[in-house]
Amino acid sequence: AFESYYGMDYEIYVMDSDGSNQVRLTDTSSDDWCLSLSPDWSKIVFASQRDGNAEIYVMDYDGGSQARLTDNDSYDSNPNWSPDGSKIVFESFRDGNGEIYVMDFDGSNQTRLTNNNSDDSLPRWSPDGSKIAFESYSDGDNEIYVINSDGSNETKLTDNDSWDGGYYWSPDGSRIAFMSERDGYSEIYVMESDGSNQLKLTDNDSKDSFSGWSPDGFKIVFESNCEIYVMDADGENKVRLTNNYSWDGGPCWSPR
Repeated sequence: AFESYYGMDYEIYVMDSDGSNQVRLTDTSSDDWCLSLSPDWSKIVFASQRDGNAEIYVMDYDGGSQARLTDNDSYDSNPNWSPDGSKIVFESFRDGNGEIYVMDFDGSNQTRLTNNNSDDSLPRWSPDGSKIAFESYSDGDNEIYVINSDGSNETKLTDNDSWDGGYYWSPDGSRIAFMSERDGYSEIYVMESDGSNQLKLTDNDSKDSFSGWSPDGFKIVFESNCEIYVMDADGENKVRLTNNYSWDGGPCWSPR
């Protein structure tokens, strides 16, 4: 599943892993983006501005039964399913700045997990459901952090003067792929889940971003120059999957 800007707004599509059979799932006059697949591949949670401001929605994998989960005057976005499918973590500005929240899969029991003076964003569950990683400007630039699933034990994983973010857990939870501008360009890096052994996987003058792992952990999908590419987990064998005049990005591999 991925997002595409074609015409006037962002919409959500699905395609086969080789780039074929691209099908549009959303069709509104506003942006639909920030998608996350449920663990059983039956539903997609996403953000949409169709009701005037960014809220969290859910739909069936074929685009049917689209329903709103959050409803307030602030910005709610970047939802992510828990590994067991029972909860959804997301970011919200309902308390004045970006914080990490969690709710049940049906939108009930919305609970705040972080409480910082800076913006916290882009939360994602670890594969075993015990931790949630996120991005924060707590130290003056964007870095990657991790907390326990109940919001405790906040730990910083990256620490440099440049922007680090756009991360994804590996399927076994042992590694995290992420973006960094530490060398002057946005490139894809990988590190251990505790922040150690940070290695660069791409090296070019274009913007490489929004990486995601294949279910078996052998490949990484990413965006480069507004197109979607795939490569081996060690950075080898890069292959272009899309070739459009519009923006293709935000790739997300289906669970199977």
